This record gives sequence, C-alpha cells and structure tokens, in this order.
Amino acid sequence: MIPRLAARDSTASFLLDGYTFGRRRFERLRTNAFRTRLMLKPVTIMRGADAARLFYEGNRFTRSSALPSSTLLLLQDEGSVQSLDGAPHDHRKLMFLAVTQEEETRRLVSIFRDDWERAAAEWGTLEEVELHAALLPLLTRTAMSWAGVPVEGGAVLERTDEFAAMLENAGRFGPPTWAARTRRNHSEEWARDLIRRTRSGQLSPSAGSALRIITDHLEADGKPLSTKIAAVELINVLRPIVAVGRYIVFSALALHRHPRWARSFASGNDSDLENFVNEVRRFYPFFPVVGGRATTSFEWNGHKFGIGDWVLLDLYGTNHDGGIWSDPDRFRPERFRDWNGDRGTLIPQGGGDVAHGHRCPGESITVELMKEAVRQLARHLVYSVPDQDLRVSLRRFPAIPESRFVMKVAARRLRADA
Repeated sequence: MIPRLAARDSTASFLLDGYTFGRRRFERLRTNAFRTRLMLKPVTIMRGADAARLFYEGNRFTRSSALPSSTLLLLQDEGSVQSLDGAPHDHRKLMFLAVTQEEETRRLVSIFRDDWERAAAEWGTLEEVELHAALLPLLTRTAMSWAGVPVEGGAVLERTDEFAAMLENAGRFGPPTWAARTRRNHSEEWARDLIRRTRSGQLSPSAGSALRIITDHLEADGKPLSTKIAAVELINVLRPIVAVGRYIVFSALALHRHPRWARSFASGNDSDLENFVNEVRRFYPFFPVVGGRATTSFEWNGHKFGIGDWVLLDLYGTNHDGGIWSDPDRFRPERFRDWNGDRGTLIPQGGGDVAHGHRCPGESITVELMKEAVRQLARHLVYSVPDQDLRVSLRRFPAIPESRFVMKVAARRLRADA
C-alpha cells in the first residue's frame, strides 16, 4: 500500500523543502510513493524507474490540469504539444522531431559556438562577467538565428527579457507571475506576426528551420496549425534553448568545484565529456516534478488509482534515488561509463520515449549545447573565479547559484580551425 502523510496539507512543506520535499519523505517512510495534499488537492508523489515507466508508458496519464495554471501559461500554454495526448500528441511530436533532427542540432551548435566566441571576445574587456546574465542574450540570439527568425533591431534584447521572465517566474505565484505573463503575451504577439509574415511570403526561412517547419506543419486532419498555436510552439522551441543557460552555469560550477575534469577537457580528452554533462543534469536541480492526471483506472503498489487522480513524478528525487544511483549526493561523472541508458533513471527533462511519449524532444540539443559550452569553458577561455556566493538553494524554483557564477576573463584561446 502507498502510505499517506499525516499532514492535512503539505503545500507549505513543499515550498519550504523545495526540491528535497519528496526525497525526505521517501527516505523517512522507506517508500517510493506517498499520498498527501497540495493546494488542498489529493495527490500521489512517486519516484524511481518503475514510477517513471508507470507515468510515461501505457497512456495512463494526461498532462491536462496537472500543473498550476501559472506554470502552464508561462512554460507551455494551452494547445501546445505538452497539453495533448494519444494520437494528436504523437502527430504534433513529429514536428518537433523534425526540428531537432541530428543535422539541425549540429547547425545549432555551430551557431552557438560562433556566438559564444564573439561574446567571449567582449567578456575579456570587462572587469567581471556574470555568466548567467551573459548567456541569456547569447542563447536567445543563437536560438533565433537557428530557427530562421530575423535577428533585427531590438528583437534579441526584447525576447531575452521576455524569455528570462518566463523561466524565472515559472515556479512562483502572484504579482511576479502576472508580470511575466504580460511579457509572454508580447512574445506571442511577436511570434504570431512571424507566422503570418512567413505564410504571406514576406519571410522565407530555410526548409529545415523551426520557423518553416512549424509554419508549414499540418495536423492529422490535414489542416495547418492556427496562427496562435503555431506561435506558441515556436516559443516552445526558442525558450527552452535559453533555459539551457542554467545547465551551462551548473557545468561551470562543476568544473570549478572539480578541477580535475576541467584539466582533462582542457587537454583535449573528450572521452568523458558526455558523461560529465549527464552527471551535471543528474546532480544539479532543474525541473522538480512533472504532473499527470490518470485517464484510466489501474492498480500500482497495492493502491487503486481512479480516473482523474493527480500524480506527481519527482524528477529530482529520481535523479537522487539511492536505489538507482550509488552515492547519489556525490558528483561522479564516471558513473555513466557503465550506465545502461535506462530511460526511467536519468529523467531531468522527463522520462519515457521521445517519439511517442512526453520526454523533451530537445534533450539531445541540451546535451550537445552543454558539451560545447564545457569545451569552451575548459579549453578556450582563460578565467578566474573570484570569491562569491556559489550556494544553490534547493528552495528556489528554478534553482541557480546565488551569484549566478561570476568570472574574470583574462584571455580567449582561439580554436585551431578559427
């Protein structure tokens, strides 16, 4: 049976404990699932590979009405691929798989590399650089250029401000979220104009670009996406690329705290580069949980779930589950040398199958951008890290080092092919 917490409602405890809310209770109760109430609503919270497979396989859950409206409206919006299920979801997902195919991922990384090197040349003229703040416009420009979106006038700075507001306030409530929603509305107006201009022939993005693919996409009924939904999905391609900046900051933090890896990558040894990136994604906090509503009745771990039951899969808790990972609180990239690739174990961006499930289609993009950033930090940038507050509060959604990682850039080593 799945135990129930004694507390009548756990909302305050969830906000107080942050990312560790589930983990503390899993370990105290010696279970991988428990029942409680959040926002006065009954919920089952679960972790682990079996829970991830239950959550993502078998079409047992819908994402509809499974997350707070403030989070949904800032990070997905109604009608987006994440709000769909079954055949409509799978068909829309094909559009995102076309956008993120291997050739397009390589092109994105190439653009990111060039944008990074231009920015790094400027960083060397500054007394200090706050890496997170510097990455926001850099990644926004990269995402727009790659997606076939015109980089003109103040568009980059405007989108940077709007995307940053969406990401920073997705885990908050009240006035900050309302202000971020206003900024999101501006982004949607801008994106709708891009879709209309592309359909009218005023813009001619390349055939493989996100703007072209989304504009031309036909749903299963043969009809194109509405201008509104196409705009939402374009933002859902651009904004997550900007969000990778948080992982890059955590990568910089890991290189600083574990300098042997920085020395290894600086020497040109990339054999553990992907392992390092995966360990950053496992170890550091990103999304805390993902929610679902049961679409059918079923039994799991002796508990009967009914249609509409609310379930939260603890992503952070699964990535720190001692039943999956040895020494889960130690940063050890070498653990991935023998990893079997189980899609239910490493789930910072969700679990399951990319093509037919709700696993993030941009996961491969995230990994490749992080790998390139680590190369740049370790191999092509000479910098020091002054004294600062590098603590990462696990009560903050989304998490980030308090100082956002400040660097003093002394020089930039050019690539051999530059």
